[in-house]
Amino acid sequence: MRGKYPILIGAALMLSLGMGLRQSLGLFLQPLTRDLALAVADFTVAIAVQNVTWGVLQPIAGALVARRGFRPLMMAGAVLYTAGLVVLATAHGLLGVIVGAGVLIGAALACTASAIALAVASRAVSANVRSTVLGMVTAAGSLGSVVAAPLGQILSDSQGWRIGVLSFAVLASLMLPAAWLAGRVDRLAVAPLTGDALDGGTARAAIAAAFGNGSFLIMAGAYFVCGMQLIFIATHLPSYLALCGMEPMLAAHALAVIAAFNVAGSLFFGWAGGRWSKQALLGGMYVARSIVLGFYFAFPPTPLGTLVFAGCMGFLWLGVGPLISGSVVEMFGLRWQAMIQGIAFMSHQLGSFVGTFGGGLLFDAYGSYDLPVASRRRHGADGRGRADRLRAGAAAAPGARLSARKRRHRP
Repeated sequence: MRGKYPILIGAALMLSLGMGLRQSLGLFLQPLTRDLALAVADFTVAIAVQNVTWGVLQPIAGALVARRGFRPLMMAGAVLYTAGLVVLATAHGLLGVIVGAGVLIGAALACTASAIALAVASRAVSANVRSTVLGMVTAAGSLGSVVAAPLGQILSDSQGWRIGVLSFAVLASLMLPAAWLAGRVDRLAVAPLTGDALDGGTARAAIAAAFGNGSFLIMAGAYFVCGMQLIFIATHLPSYLALCGMEPMLAAHALAVIAAFNVAGSLFFGWAGGRWSKQALLGGMYVARSIVLGFYFAFPPTPLGTLVFAGCMGFLWLGVGPLISGSVVEMFGLRWQAMIQGIAFMSHQLGSFVGTFGGGLLFDAYGSYDLPVASRRRHGADGRGRADRLRAGAAAAPGARLSARKRRHRP
């Protein structure tokens, strides 16, 4: 086991940087769109492209792992991630934002994020400790936002959003040595599960087995809701809090709290997945998330309420990783785990597309994150006019928009 520690550490560091940086990109939404004269929906188009690219390429990356190995794929992903952030930092229009934050980072995540990192960890350990180890790798992988979110916010406030994004590129370059370490897993033989024919089969047979498994299809469908919830928070929470008059650092602190509570949640659900039904735990997690989301957005935000919300969501955030990875291994074995998990992840990314792009469209249409009916009730006939004024963005001072939002929530 001792010789496998570098593999697990490399996988955890790679996952931590990849997910932490990606989840903190929403911090640049407001300054980037103001500086480049873009609408909020334009930025969310890039994030939507990122999620679709990630989702479409994830099964392909998983299939390449079975043929070419983990190391070359993961190192290529690390290079793409760094390049994507450099392109984003130097962007002067929508095309640069879409190519950098969308296409390049999306392709990089398909090669470095949870499906690949947890497949590495699954192969490196025995079945009796697999669920717990997956929880530990996921927990360590959630710490990236603890560093990235405050660093990005501080540099963005003091030096501008471009310097903030470049600092992310420097952090992303650390994924290269992490991927090299994790790539040692290629030297390990795949231990087949007893009676599992897929470990010796073809990719086509593995895909057919996945789509013929009812439990897998239900799990993949629920993954859609997971993606919609989480990417909406990561992308739109900073903008929502800014419009509600909260301090800019509150959003960074909230993302950092989410990351910190991810540790506890990942460890707990990794441990629990080795003792109880992974499918039942996933269902309970999705129901609990929906309750927390509904309660938080039903009332005007407060600093304390936002941090409590972030803690609850963080506990319920990345715990899906070890449960889904463990479920896929139990159903289909190790050889095609990355590919089959990638198929499920496509559903997650479709939900992410709806969460990020749909949220941006609604904001641009109504000038807020409220339901249209609620907005009309509060603002009457002037509601749409206010939305038009807010969409102007560059013409309206940020302080004026925040003051309007404060008045809106005044008792």
